Amino acid sequence: MSSGTVRIALECHRSELSSCPLHSVPVWTMHCNGRKLGFARKRKASHHNRLMLKTMQSTTVGAGMIPAGFGSSDSEEIMYMRANYEHVIGNSDYESFHLVNPDECSGQELSVFLMRPR
Repeated sequence: MSSGTVRIALECHRSELSSCPLHSVPVWTMHCNGRKLGFARKRKASHHNRLMLKTMQSTTVGAGMIPAGFGSSDSEEIMYMRANYEHVIGNSDYESFHLVNPDECSGQELSVFLMRPR
């Protein structure tokens, strides 16, 4: 994000999942700023994920690092960004989340789109 706007598009293929809500789709094709990067999948939060979220619950807006090894044996620091997002529902095949910039600047730095093409 330090180099500018990031737009993440998660696209699922219309199939037997065409009638389920977008949040229930298990596998997505991922695009970032117009380039196909691979796939993303839905997963349940682990105990480690829940512990990290509990640690950040008092942070309302901001970015930072969680120290290496926090709550697990991983040796990497974890970068986080906590912010408010605007949720836009276009229809049953399109939703998006846009970072609300607290600095009152125009434009979003981060947008995530969930799409099911027709």
